[in-house]
Amino acid sequence: MASIVIVTAPSGCGKTTLINGYIKNNKDVLFAISHTTREKRKDEEDGTHYHFVDAKIFEAMIQENKFIEWAKVHDNYYGTSKEELEKGTENKTIILDIDVQGALALQKINVEALYIFIKPPSIKSLKERLIKRNSDKEDTIEKRIWNAKRELEYEYAFNTVIINEQLDKTQKIFDETISNYKKEPKIKHKESK
Repeated sequence: MASIVIVTAPSGCGKTTLINGYIKNNKDVLFAISHTTREKRKDEEDGTHYHFVDAKIFEAMIQENKFIEWAKVHDNYYGTSKEELEKGTENKTIILDIDVQGALALQKINVEALYIFIKPPSIKSLKERLIKRNSDKEDTIEKRIWNAKRELEYEYAFNTVIINEQLDKTQKIFDETISNYKKEPKIKHKESK
């Protein structure tokens, strides 16, 4: 079975940037592409960034038990299909980019993995990043900030918490954390309360 790395962060904390940075320099990695019902952003491709589907298709997949985890976040569904995890082999590491709810759900069913939580230096800096990203309306940004405050309450449940303050330094810590896990993948996650 492949090593599994689960990366979680409030929206705008840079988890996708960190994951992409790691994948670029490590060829023994597969990215598990999540399904979502949210609208595709202009720089995203279906089947590369997400599998973009409508709510009816997503709900049918839930009924057919096709997801290892799924959640409704920011009024949209997100989920990781069982098929994505089956892509892995013993010499590959699978990275999942999922929300806090999904990570906690995987912990509850005892998915053995390295659970990484990326957090912002502050809520103020997170809001600035979301505004600068220029991909969401003001009400969506406020909803993401509200959700971020709730998600930060669960950082205790993760093996590793990394503050993304300066991208170069954070990338180095992120890469080393995954490399160390690949050498010794028998980490037990912290119990969720």
